[in-house]
Amino acid sequence: MSTPRILILRTSALGDIVHALPVLAALRRHHPSATIGWVIEEAFAPLLQEHIDIDELMPIRLRLWRRRPSSPSVWREAAQFVSRLHEFSADIVLDLMGNHKAGILAALSLADRRIGLAAPFRREPSSALWISQPIAARGDHAVDRMLSVLDGLDLPAEPADFSPQHLLEAAENFPPLDRPSVLLHPGTGWPNKDYPPAAWGRVAAVIANRVDATVWITPGPGENELAERVRQAADGAARVLSPPSLPGLVYLQRRASLVLGGDTGPIHLAHALGTPTLCVMGPTDPDRHGPYRSPDRAIWHSLPCSFCHKKFDGPKACLHEIDPETVGERALGILTGSLH
Repeated sequence: MSTPRILILRTSALGDIVHALPVLAALRRHHPSATIGWVIEEAFAPLLQEHIDIDELMPIRLRLWRRRPSSPSVWREAAQFVSRLHEFSADIVLDLMGNHKAGILAALSLADRRIGLAAPFRREPSSALWISQPIAARGDHAVDRMLSVLDGLDLPAEPADFSPQHLLEAAENFPPLDRPSVLLHPGTGWPNKDYPPAAWGRVAAVIANRVDATVWITPGPGENELAERVRQAADGAARVLSPPSLPGLVYLQRRASLVLGGDTGPIHLAHALGTPTLCVMGPTDPDRHGPYRSPDRAIWHSLPCSFCHKKFDGPKACLHEIDPETVGERALGILTGSLH
């Protein structure tokens, strides 16, 4: 099939969408005439809205639909989306999520070929029932596991290409980044992936006391209080930026000298953009979820229970035992290296 219609299913979250970008690049490289669509949660759609390798971006509002399942407007919107899936008329669907949500979307597309990871490699193993062509995962990292799905199309294994030049570029009313700038993202998706605010404040102080750099705290949605706690702990060594939009975040990260944070989407986005990063990790495995192919850009503390990948209501010993002085020194090493 020289001109296939291929639909990518990776609706969220930000880090996972970033990890899926090499799949898109490989598809376009090997199938330049293909029509490629991507189903993505509406909140993350701006990241890919200008991507030249995507022919049709399909925003979906699954999060809203789950909150209002009995709303007639939600049912109408869902029906409209299913009609759009049918209109796209995919020949091939690539399930890069490994759960029932993606499986149902794949089935609703009516595509004959629904390619995804086999049951042992899926987040929800029973969701493999929705897949017509199961694939064994190659490698441990999330990027490599997603690239494995391309084995179903007989594409050669190649180095991951995030194609950062194709991600959107937008300027907002941010302060000029004249001095070397460090962006600090203190929040993550799980409370027990959050490095304590007092520790982040100390990291900011270590950096600001040693180099002529500005540390900007960049909170995500709903993280203003967390950002303020970090700012207070930094004792004048850090400043808070208003939560940037997704285009604004890309704009800032492209111009930053270093991006700090936990295992969270903005860190993976910065790494894909080629900006130096340092990721402080707790319950998730650096080999699988750290900055891709950059073990030196992750810092963690190993315990017998390490990498449990479980959600708790706050940071545990795996994070509490990471000395902020050590994080600050590692950050300084990366920062000073990026300035030469």
